[in-house]
Amino acid sequence: MVTTEIGQRAEQQAAEYLEREGYRVVGRNWRRRDCEIDIVARRGAVVYFVEVKYRAADGSGSGLEYITAKKLKRMAYAASRWIQEAGWVGEYQLAAIEVSGESFEVTAFIDDIY
Repeated sequence: MVTTEIGQRAEQQAAEYLEREGYRVVGRNWRRRDCEIDIVARRGAVVYFVEVKYRAADGSGSGLEYITAKKLKRMAYAASRWIQEAGWVGEYQLAAIEVSGESFEVTAFIDDIY
């Protein structure tokens, strides 16, 4: 499986997980020249900007470990761009989902990482 297919499958599993947990996915792969958001989801009056991290095996560490301060800054910037373009005036959170292994299982979800 090529990297693009792996990423798409991981994001699909993450989106399905969110929907099972009561979130409504309102956007996927939102991209602009200088930023991107994997999944935009909403639950109640809050919009969540979700970073999806996939790891084939635990040997390379948790996918969530790869969300550095620099990545958080880029996520916050992308969220602010989405908010501005969508005209969103409600609450929002940065979130992350880890998808792991050959079965693409959701192994962690943090709904407030910032």
